[in-house]
Amino acid sequence: MALTPFLTVTKGNALRIATLFTLIFSINVFTVGASEQPAENDVTACGFSAKAIALARLIQQDPGQQRTVIECHPLLAQAAEDKARVMAEFGAVMHNLGGSPNSRLREIGFPLPRYYSVVMGNQVEAIAGGYSTPESVWRSFKDSKPHRQHLLGELDFYREQQYMGVGFYSHRNTPHVEYWVVYVTKAADELPVPYFEYISNKGVFVVQQIKPELDLSMPK
Repeated sequence: MALTPFLTVTKGNALRIATLFTLIFSINVFTVGASEQPAENDVTACGFSAKAIALARLIQQDPGQQRTVIECHPLLAQAAEDKARVMAEFGAVMHNLGGSPNSRLREIGFPLPRYYSVVMGNQVEAIAGGYSTPESVWRSFKDSKPHRQHLLGELDFYREQQYMGVGFYSHRNTPHVEYWVVYVTKAADELPVPYFEYISNKGVFVVQQIKPELDLSMPK
């Protein structure tokens, strides 16, 4: 049975077709070291707020970033925002609220590699509280060795992680006011388990600062 061509390429429409496929391929993918800023359509999938998106951009574009490609994943972005809200509700910056970070992603349906730890495992999450701007929280992440190694892919174990989602939540009647969550991880595949010189587990490392007493009579 003959198949009807999806699209016939002619000299007149070749440029339009090339442009279309370029746009499709570029959605949600960051190429580190590119000379131009990524399009808003690319970075938006990494978070649901302007501050989350700004932090995602800082992570992706940092000169020390060791990954060549970082792909935004909406499921990770949703998980990050939900976790930021949970931390605000508890007034605590903690990895193990309702389970470990690794187990949290598995429970929402993100397929982590089988060699990622289960009980109390954290090879995917960075959290912070008490920082008002994306720039300030990013500086603090980089000042913390475990967070820097994870988010910049400084270890070979982390370097293969290519999916990212960022969450931000703010509530002024909480101890830290601003809460940040970043997930960077790899997805499960059928390839043999790679050899790593060192398999990291960030455990309980967090960055935080308690906000001074606020005048709650001030408008939000």
